[in-house]
Amino acid sequence: MSVINFGSTVSLKQAATLIMTNPKVRFLVRGEPGIGKSTILSMIAKKLASTHVSAYMDVPNMDLGDIAMPVIDHETRTTRYYPNARFRLHEGKPVIIMLDEFTKGAEPIKNMLHPLLEITAPRLGDLFIDEGVEDDDARSIIFATGNLLTDGVGDNMKAHTRNRIVEIVVAKPDYTQWLEWAVNNNIDPVIMAWVRQFPQALASYTDDSQGDNPYIYNPRKQQTAYVSPRSLAIASNIVRSREANGPEATIAALKGAIGESAARDMQAFIDYQDQLPSWDSILAGPKSAQIPTSAGASAVLVFGAIQKVDKQSLTPFMQYMERFDSEWQACFAINLCANASKQPMAFSNQAFADWLEQNEDLL
Repeated sequence: MSVINFGSTVSLKQAATLIMTNPKVRFLVRGEPGIGKSTILSMIAKKLASTHVSAYMDVPNMDLGDIAMPVIDHETRTTRYYPNARFRLHEGKPVIIMLDEFTKGAEPIKNMLHPLLEITAPRLGDLFIDEGVEDDDARSIIFATGNLLTDGVGDNMKAHTRNRIVEIVVAKPDYTQWLEWAVNNNIDPVIMAWVRQFPQALASYTDDSQGDNPYIYNPRKQQTAYVSPRSLAIASNIVRSREANGPEATIAALKGAIGESAARDMQAFIDYQDQLPSWDSILAGPKSAQIPTSAGASAVLVFGAIQKVDKQSLTPFMQYMERFDSEWQACFAINLCANASKQPMAFSNQAFADWLEQNEDLL
């Protein structure tokens, strides 16, 4: 029997599932800055692509006219509200509406959006959503996001709103969860290698033991940049363009993206990438090509290989990997299998299958 940890956080995937399976519940998803709360919309939209359309609402940047406008009905001598097209209510399908950063919106905007939070008859202006719909699978889905109150970034919500919503807190992903996402989203190998070697870069300030962590967001400190899943994705673009910009400009840009401590530590991993044996030399001589001597260089090579390897190169690369310590062999195998596009190729490769059979105890 599993142990229930009351009051615990949920993962992004768990939050998305809760929202999808409870279309009559209005969830407010809270979490630290930059941990991927906004990606919940794409997760749900991908799952329900055949039945629903999605609508992203950037609440802090909305004006009243971005929600609905009064239109005169001359026949009845009354006015009606016409919703903005961005809500996609005119398309004839149930809608997944994400009220992003709802808790930072201006009060008039939150007041106008407030009827969307009703459970029995959500509406926008005078238009009732899901009117006459009885099947839960055909209902629209409405949820909101916001930051933790302890983040200190201006989130607030009135008591009558709180009573209509269910708050859930999304945990900051640890390095293993982030790497699983990164290998499927074209993140630069240098960034993935650095995170694997510095897992504390994805720790949370809510953990009292992380008070001196120089990488992470901390509302008790004055910061211009810090490491988060969002800023790591930005840093990936910067590292990928390093040859065009040179080392000084690259480090300056990284400092602006992830903070000075992380940028300086990442500089060594950039150097590792530039000192590794070429991909062609590895494939041409897998039993003689240079093997990295440091953990950082090994990490950069392994994560780079996950992105480069294909049907033709996997067999010689497996021969090359056999010369590495078992830790790095396992790292390559696990993360290759976590890559949705590379997994079928890996399982159909005889050299990879042989390695799995011989090294089952490492996985």
